[in-house]
Amino acid sequence: MAEWFAPKRYGWGGGRPVTWQGWVVTLVYLAIVVGATQLLNRSPWAGGSIIVTATAMFIVVLAKTTRGGFRWRWGDKE
Repeated sequence: MAEWFAPKRYGWGGGRPVTWQGWVVTLVYLAIVVGATQLLNRSPWAGGSIIVTATAMFIVVLAKTTRGGFRWRWGDKE
């Protein structure tokens, strides 16, 4: 898969988007979460379920498209 996100310099996980595809995925995720927060007052289970599902899907995409994958980093330049 393509590399859409830069790795974090310190710690575990992915960093900021580095391609337009990464930015689109990030903005779509944020739009879903903001939209789901509107449901939280009327239906906490529905809003919470949407947020949890969207977050899980975002993490999977982030893990598969981060340059070098998810792993612990100590700040060394790669």
